[in-house]
Amino acid sequence: MASGSGSGSGRIAAGGPTPTRPGTISVRRSGRLLEGPGAELVASAGRLEAADAPILDPGLNAADIGHAIVLLEAGVLPREIGSRLVRELLALRQVPLTARPADPRLGDAFANREAWLAERDAEAAGWLCAGRARREGTTTAYHIAVRDRLLAFAEALIGTGSTLVGLAESHIQTLMPDYTYLQQAQPTTLGHYLLGFAYPVLRDLDRVGACYGRTNMSPAGVGGVNGTRWPIDRDRLAALLGFDGLTTHARDAMWQADQPLEVMSVVTAALLNLDRLAEDLQVWVTSEFDLIELSERHVRGSMVMPQKKNPYALAFVRGVASSTIGRLAGAATLGRTPSGQMDNRIFAYGEVPRALDLATETTRLMGAVLGGLTVNRELMARRAHEGWAQATDLAEAVVVETGLDYRAAHRVVGRAVRLAKERGVSPAALSPALLDEARRTCHRHPDARSVRFLDQLSRLRASSPAAYLP
Repeated sequence: MASGSGSGSGRIAAGGPTPTRPGTISVRRSGRLLEGPGAELVASAGRLEAADAPILDPGLNAADIGHAIVLLEAGVLPREIGSRLVRELLALRQVPLTARPADPRLGDAFANREAWLAERDAEAAGWLCAGRARREGTTTAYHIAVRDRLLAFAEALIGTGSTLVGLAESHIQTLMPDYTYLQQAQPTTLGHYLLGFAYPVLRDLDRVGACYGRTNMSPAGVGGVNGTRWPIDRDRLAALLGFDGLTTHARDAMWQADQPLEVMSVVTAALLNLDRLAEDLQVWVTSEFDLIELSERHVRGSMVMPQKKNPYALAFVRGVASSTIGRLAGAATLGRTPSGQMDNRIFAYGEVPRALDLATETTRLMGAVLGGLTVNRELMARRAHEGWAQATDLAEAVVVETGLDYRAAHRVVGRAVRLAKERGVSPAALSPALLDEARRTCHRHPDARSVRFLDQLSRLRASSPAAYLP
């Protein structure tokens, strides 16, 4: 198999780092480059990569140790040097990042770790890139970071979904008008309304599970873009790192531009479901609707207007959903490059795990909001009785009772609502006579039909909105 380009030990500077003050890490040189990175590169790209070290370091701990083990088991890495390398890697794992912050002059987390090891045992550190590129180690760490966060996100969705179902169960009999276009549409119950958001959560969990399955395939052990000469047991390495299988093709394992896009798509879909609920609740919490009240734990007061109780948690959920759409667009844009480019990887290493962290915390927040809100049951029921949300069910009843086709009944009821509003007649006071008047203005039928219409409409006289609930 062809050797992976740039993955051999020749990429590590002979002789180790330049001597430095105790406790510092030098900027190491390669055989190809004699000059260190410029200040502008350090301040931009170097700083960005170094900032991702806290996200990638736990996965790199595992990936580096696993790589050393398979090299030892293959008989490639001399046992005495390999033991020293594993010992130093285990020691590195115990040092918190606060005690060894990533140096932007060195760039990414992988290079910083190699430099830390080289200061302590340059010969052992020289084997860290045997049979693999920096990109392999970092990509493996990224997959570990994302898979852990996908599990946390799924757990948050389960928690919020359970709260949603519990709230729906407690409001099976809470009558309310459903709204479309923010206009009363049909009678419903709050429980039925809330379950309309629970089913999308189940689909979100299906998507997270499928995404996790593809994320938890190991890219480790492929070397460079075209493999490695080293006899690395990829199955053994995948098992050591907790992966369920392998990403088979070396080049695909290294780049996978669709992986960040898939993760961001899954996250965006889930947050947009929560956003729709948050949008509704933010309308309902207004003094004009007054259907719910949020717990004081999830609101903020105004610094100027003392009467206000701002639904800050709901606004935050909506803002996170909107910003995640931007991250999704960014992932798609970064993936639109020639193959073998770093664009879609260098930014994804930090952006995608951070987006998952934020989505997880936001999902938990939405669950807490649902668990803490108070419902104005009496006002909800009164709105259902006082409004015209039962009009569709009345039109259907007219069809059943009189034999009119639905379009004709629709026109009759629509005209009756108009006449009632013009005359100040409430839904509860709507009479068969007014319905027949509406029919006569819409349709010209013989008087006998009119009489039958009136007779059969009298059966509906005592009906209320609750009677038309599905």
